[in-house]
Amino acid sequence: METKKENELIETSFFEKLWRKFVNRETITYAIAGVLTTVVNLITFDLIANKMQVNDLLANIIAWILAVSFAYVVNNFWVFHSGIGKESKEIEKIVKFFGARLVTLGIEEAGILCFVTWLHFNNMAVKLGLAVIVIIVNYIFSKLYIFNKDKDEK
Repeated sequence: METKKENELIETSFFEKLWRKFVNRETITYAIAGVLTTVVNLITFDLIANKMQVNDLLANIIAWILAVSFAYVVNNFWVFHSGIGKESKEIEKIVKFFGARLVTLGIEEAGILCFVTWLHFNNMAVKLGLAVIVIIVNYIFSKLYIFNKDKDEK
């Protein structure tokens, strides 16, 4: 009987640790920032691609520039509390941020090319689906590569 209680405690402890690791101020603010950045990206893309009738791939690049600029400010100051450091460190951080985002721009451009240009899916549905992938990949880059306080302090 006691073994069952011990197992339940171990399971509860494991799930509590998992919950604390993944549900905290940083992940919640990152999710909110990701949603806001996605809204900036989608609205800009819709205006340029659908209202102004600009090519989807070009519209995506323009929307990306605006959204990534917005995301940098929000992530730097609100999510990761990185703030402004020395000029050289800040330039390095900006280059890393935009450089890492180029990877997800490539993912988006490939997705739009494949699903919108070639397969004729709805461009907004494709952008929304790609946004989920982009948010996850961008979090990994931001957490491990760009705003890594442990690495910056060394």
